[in-house]
Formats: sequence, C-alpha cells, structure tokens
Amino acid sequence: MPATILDGTKIAQQIRAEVAEEVKALAAANLRPGLAVLLVGHNPASEIYVRGKIKACEEVGIYSETLTPPESVTTSELLAHVSELNRRDDIDGILVQLPLPPQVDAKKVLLAVEPAKDVDGFHPMNVGFLSTQRPGLVPCTPAGVMEILRRSQIPVTGREAVVVGRSDIVGKPVAMLLTNANATVTICHSKTHDLAGVCRRADILVAAIGRAGMITRDFVKPGTAVIDVGINTVTDPAEFRRFFAGNTKREEAFYKKGSTLVGDVHPEVAEVAGALTPVPGGVGPLTIAMLMFNTVKAAKMRRGSRVPEMSRA
Repeated sequence: MPATILDGTKIAQQIRAEVAEEVKALAAANLRPGLAVLLVGHNPASEIYVRGKIKACEEVGIYSETLTPPESVTTSELLAHVSELNRRDDIDGILVQLPLPPQVDAKKVLLAVEPAKDVDGFHPMNVGFLSTQRPGLVPCTPAGVMEILRRSQIPVTGREAVVVGRSDIVGKPVAMLLTNANATVTICHSKTHDLAGVCRRADILVAAIGRAGMITRDFVKPGTAVIDVGINTVTDPAEFRRFFAGNTKREEAFYKKGSTLVGDVHPEVAEVAGALTPVPGGVGPLTIAMLMFNTVKAAKMRRGSRVPEMSRA
C-alpha cells in the first residue's frame, strides 16, 4: 500500500488562515504586527524568496517593508540598519536574507538582531531557549516539520525519530523539537556508521542532508513517517531517469523546463513509507507560513500587556 502523501500546501493554508485571524484581533487593538526584510544587492534567488515573504505578509495582514542596501554595503552600514530596526516599535520581526556579500561579516550582522525580533530563530539566545524549553522564536522550517506531524495526527511521544543532517538551521533544531515532544532522537550525518541501518530503526525519519534522493527504500522501515526537507534541482537527464523513470508527465515537464526538483528522499520510498511529504508541496510551504506565525508570536511576546486577551495564545 503506497504512503499517505502529507499535503504541506494545505497545512500551510490552515496556518496562514489562523495567523490572519490573530492579525485581525491585534489590528483591532491598534497593534498591527510588522516585519522588515534586509535584502542586499540583486541575488535573483534571494529576490524571489523575499517577494514570496512580502506577498504572504500582505495576504495575512502583516505590515512589511524591504530595505535594499547596495551590494557594496559594509558590515558597519548593515549593523546600523539592524540597530535602527531594533529600536522601532512598529517592527516586530527582522529578517536578514542570506547569503550576504563576501565583504560582510554575516555572523556579526545576524547576532546584532534583537533576539525578541529574530523571526528566523537563529540567534544563540533563541537556540538556548529552544534547548531549555523556554518560550522563544523557533526556526521556521523545523517548526513547520512539527506542524506537519501534529496536524497529520502522527504520534511523536515515545517514537523513535532519526534526523539525517546536523545543520544549525534544520537538523539540530528539529532534533531538539522532537526531543522536547518526547521522541527518542538520533542525529545522523556523513560520518555515521551504517547510516541505512540507523535510519531503518526510525518511526519518524527526517531527511535534511541536501543530497538528491539519497534516502532510498533500503533506509526506510515499512510504515515509517518520512519528512523530506531537501530541495535539490536536477538538470542531468541520467539523474532524472534514476528518480522518475516511467513517469511520463514528469518527464514531459523536465524536458520542457530543463530541470526538476527532487528532495533528499528517493521517490521509490513512497512504496514502503506509511506517510511521506512530497517535493515540492511538502515542507517548503510551511517555512513561510511559520515565518508569518513567528512574526505574530514576536508581536505578542514583545507587546505583552497591550495584547487583547482573546489573542494571547
């Protein structure tokens, strides 16, 4: 029996609708949440991501603005922008779009963001809050993974979870969230001995390693819930056939466009998994939905006593 496909787009729409209701309640009390994005230079991929974030803000009613310093910006100039945004009461979330130009000290800039406005959840203070189970802002993609599990009624307590990938952005925080939710968690990486054997123990398998189709059916125990965080672009026809041989609809689109997206999980895993997130349309849409959620959460945490009772969730 093929895996149940977990529709991330549908779940993201539910979250956005809930956020829009929150924003409406806050706006009624004259407390409209605000998000500022720092976008340096003209990186086409970054520009697309930022447009998506600004569009999402418009849809849920969050105030947003984009600051666009030139590619030649210095670290101290960017720090001055961050400092100004930190001081503004109408801005609840600050997003520094990566990558930054090579002359900029990215770590210094990210560290300068006020933790209460760090809607990416990357600041060491928020990482510390997460690891010690204190209220804070949680990285968007890992938070999205947990929402998919929760809203798909996939039990986490007492389950064995395996996370493939140890990045600060996804692997480590998702492992902490799963641990906080009472799963028994193993983190794997490129140096893990018998990776497939470790993965086969999982009831919940999170793939976030950044290698196209690396997780094959040999890595998956029948019935496992598989969450695919990877987004990889495939342009080589031979590699395409390795993943999608016989899928005529996908093949047509591939040859027309010259590329296709594939996750870290091989499509054949759908034959053994109990549940599976697709790529695209799985974890991806949750990332922006959780950014909207975090902006509202930041507004409520920052403005505390001014928040009307009904929306202080």
